[in-house]
Amino acid sequence: MKKMVLVVASCALVPQLSKATENNEFEIITTTASRLAETTGERPVSLSLLTETQLDDIGVTHIEKALRLVAGANIQHGNGQEYLPALRSQVLSGAGACGGILMAEDGIALRAAGFCNINELFESHFEAAERIEVLKGPNSVLYGSNAVHGVVNVITSNSIQKTPRIALDIGSYGYSRTRIQAGDKALGLGAALTLTKDSGYRDDESVEQQKLSVKHQYEGEKIGVVSGMTYTHLDQQTAGYVTGVDSYRNKQLAKQNENPEAYRKAESFRAWTEITGHFDDSNTVLIKPYVRWQEMEFVKHFLPGKPFEENGQTGVGLQTLIHTELSDSIQLDWGMDAEYTQGEMLQYQPTPTEGSAFLRSTIPTGKHYDYEVDARQLAPFANLSWRQGNWLVELGGRFESMKYDYRNFLPTGRTKEDGSMCTMGGCRYSRPASGKNSFAYFSPKFGLSYAFTERDIAYANVSQGYRAPQTAELYQLQREQLKASLEEEKADNIELGLKGSADSLGYQVAIYDMEKENLIFRDSDFFYINDGRSRHRGVELELSYSFSAHWQLDLAATRAKHTYERDNILGGININGNDLDSAPRNVINAQLHWQALDNLSWSLAWHHVGEYFTDPENLHRYSGHDLLSLRGKWQVNPHLALTVRVKNLTDERYAERADYTSFSGERYFPGRPRNILVSLDYRW
Repeated sequence: MKKMVLVVASCALVPQLSKATENNEFEIITTTASRLAETTGERPVSLSLLTETQLDDIGVTHIEKALRLVAGANIQHGNGQEYLPALRSQVLSGAGACGGILMAEDGIALRAAGFCNINELFESHFEAAERIEVLKGPNSVLYGSNAVHGVVNVITSNSIQKTPRIALDIGSYGYSRTRIQAGDKALGLGAALTLTKDSGYRDDESVEQQKLSVKHQYEGEKIGVVSGMTYTHLDQQTAGYVTGVDSYRNKQLAKQNENPEAYRKAESFRAWTEITGHFDDSNTVLIKPYVRWQEMEFVKHFLPGKPFEENGQTGVGLQTLIHTELSDSIQLDWGMDAEYTQGEMLQYQPTPTEGSAFLRSTIPTGKHYDYEVDARQLAPFANLSWRQGNWLVELGGRFESMKYDYRNFLPTGRTKEDGSMCTMGGCRYSRPASGKNSFAYFSPKFGLSYAFTERDIAYANVSQGYRAPQTAELYQLQREQLKASLEEEKADNIELGLKGSADSLGYQVAIYDMEKENLIFRDSDFFYINDGRSRHRGVELELSYSFSAHWQLDLAATRAKHTYERDNILGGININGNDLDSAPRNVINAQLHWQALDNLSWSLAWHHVGEYFTDPENLHRYSGHDLLSLRGKWQVNPHLALTVRVKNLTDERYAERADYTSFSGERYFPGRPRNILVSLDYRW
């Protein structure tokens, strides 16, 4: 009897879903929730999956365009390939905030746990992804530190099994992209190449980026081996914020670049081999060694003095998993993860600071930080599953130990590079003495699901997530702080959900309530402290409904509230109970699809971002925006497809990101005006 494959995801229920099979069973085939390719529909988790077909249809020119299809996600596009992420959270910003979400490619974190970067998904090859899986809520059992709000996992293309293709995208404002994929089944070898150029619509901005992914696959009688590598290179001239109240609404101001000196250059390389052994019907062993290398330099145009930063990391790691069927109803997954990383960071300022006398006196030229960190991570974990009738119970936990060995190459304290003092109380940047820091944490998880019909499941889970302080929070101090005595951030989460399908409907609903303690942030004295607490509550709806054989509606909607939950004084105001800044309560994405002819389809998409506060004091706000996009696809013949997309159809004046700071006031990354993207896709 055939099974029906159901992809429960925001807008990921493809039109074939409405053509039900004779059987009512369903499967969700993923790897993010378990590391093994398996059916996870009954697992008590909220997981969204974006398929290759979806990614092709919407024309993903930036990772934000993909993740807007996931309820609970809210990515704010900066300039070029930059962005700030949110997943069941406020939009995360700041030196260590990126530690709240684990970003991965092929199950491997893009950066080591202590060295995250807020933009790191631009180092994934999402333009040629097989799929993107988003696992929501704390998931520390398999992923450890940083998987607090969830995991975004980009699965690179399996070009070995696919028809060779070449796709050309041409768009407004000098955008062009070439995508090539080819493979040889006999050799078990495939590759995907993406070349992107974008001259942009703002002054002195541009992007040139190249990405290459290669996979090799071997299938033996009992052993399977898949190896992969990804190389990325980015050369970007960055346009910074525009400043002034509602400046993004002014066509001339929105095009201007107040930071023509800003740029970002980055390279990354990752390689891995996954060895899976099926020794009998009851035991499977997975071993996955990997190497990771990255270098990046950019101008911190958003800071006074506009310093330069150079950072890099080189590391090796090993993931393991042993899957054992203890009986017909009980299975155990357990293993040990280990990683060693050498990271380095240099911040320097070649030109004098502009601005007030205080800024000129306290932010000198020369080096501000210059250090290296050796990081070691070791984590045993286990997860026990018990099935009884329609019930599934899961109980898991992970113990993780992280150690940092920090070496400072500049004078200790808030001095200039040569050790001399700044006037007006001392230099802005402060360097702690060389030393070591250790962190250890145990994170449990309990889940329960019940299949009340053959295709509909209710679930609940209680989980705890955590993240160790990032090296930037420990060693990039300011003003009088000479040591950051920080503990791990932790999050306690409870979630209830429903997911399933009918002949013409696929759906997923989740309600969650998460409290974070030991929140790391900078206080009014510019000290990194652990004195914060926040609460994150929300309801998410993802569905796909086929009205008929020709019409389908896909929806991803979020209603959430993210608040400060502890007395803290910022700007003379107690922020307890305030909304977290950059946290819209409502985010909606809806797509209406019309299959007009067998070879012609149209889609109209609406993306809504509600209003949000731009500062913790809740004194300034952004009013939100609504965007429409239109797509038409013509399958010219079995080999050639032509797609035309009109983005920002109504030419809305909006801000991709709105922000407020005490030294610059209101500032924005303006959204791109109406633009067109034309794609030719040839497969043979």
